[in-house]
Amino acid sequence: MDLAVVWFVLIAVLWTGYLVLEGFDFGVGMLLSILPRGDSEHREKERRVLINTIGPVWDGNEVWLLTAGGATFAAFPEWYATLFSGFYLPLLLILVALIVRGVAFEYRGKIRDEGWARRCDVAIQVGSWVPAVLWGVAFANLVRGVQLDAEHQFVGGFFSLLSPFALLGGLVTLSLFLLHGSVFVALKTDGEIRARARRHASVFGVAALVLAGGWAVWAQVAFSVAWTWVAVVLAAAGLVTTLVANRRGSEGRAFTASAVTIVAAVVLIFGSMYPDVMPAVDPANSLTVHNASSTDYTLTVMTWVAVILTPLVIAYQSWTYWVFRRRLSTTDIPAPAGLSLKKVREAAFGGASSGGSAGRGLTDGSGSGS
Repeated sequence: MDLAVVWFVLIAVLWTGYLVLEGFDFGVGMLLSILPRGDSEHREKERRVLINTIGPVWDGNEVWLLTAGGATFAAFPEWYATLFSGFYLPLLLILVALIVRGVAFEYRGKIRDEGWARRCDVAIQVGSWVPAVLWGVAFANLVRGVQLDAEHQFVGGFFSLLSPFALLGGLVTLSLFLLHGSVFVALKTDGEIRARARRHASVFGVAALVLAGGWAVWAQVAFSVAWTWVAVVLAAAGLVTTLVANRRGSEGRAFTASAVTIVAAVVLIFGSMYPDVMPAVDPANSLTVHNASSTDYTLTVMTWVAVILTPLVIAYQSWTYWVFRRRLSTTDIPAPAGLSLKKVREAAFGGASSGGSAGRGLTDGSGSGS
């Protein structure tokens, strides 16, 4: 196996890590408007529980996306150029959604105001729903093939990416992430929200089984090769196991099975693409593992860097999950400690008092923890 093939496999592994880890992040974000129940105060506590389940890890999970993008740029520069120019609009929408979502996570608790919290919740939800759908659309197009000319340039428009097969792929990732997120919430919480998450996981699991089953068979019959039937069967087994384990209250097993389903889906996607990295509607114009790769010297240097640094990154991230392994409930949520919106406005724009007193008001508010 030459280094170009090795790096094709490694990039598939990086995408696997991203989709498994960020998949439940997206699921939790989408569940912000679905799971919380009760009066406004109780709903707010449950939303904070949901956010706190992923608070210590969501930004670390996104490192897998950055690494996958960087590895693609270095190992397959022509693939990177064609992909990011041809899929410019959907990838831009994903990037904006991730930025808005990250800002909302970081600043939601900084200001103690219901309107501010609602706007941040909307940003988190939009920043979760949009990538959850568009990643599926993008990967479905890589399986189906896109319109490339003889120079490997994308010549289709945005709407050429929205075929029925691609849109179904978006619904598949949406349902899988909702299931993955629900199972993760059940694994990480206790009390009413845990039971509610398990009930929702059952619903999302059935939806994922129907949607993913239909898409996988379609992909396998129309665009894939014989050996990837193994991935289809493994994905189906993972979904069934997730449903059974969730029904029995075995959240750890359900989460593992849900992760196995996503792994199998990535194997199906990259197995269907190989030996292409970006299949074209006209196979003669496809970008392959070899005609899109960097030099052997570049790939050799990258391989040594990956061998040295990847275990360190995995060890650190595993330690983070271990440290924050405890279940959460609404009883663990303290009173809000953010600044009042009034004091923030006074500090920024000035109020009834002078700028100096506005600054003192800001300091007092943050110091009191109220």
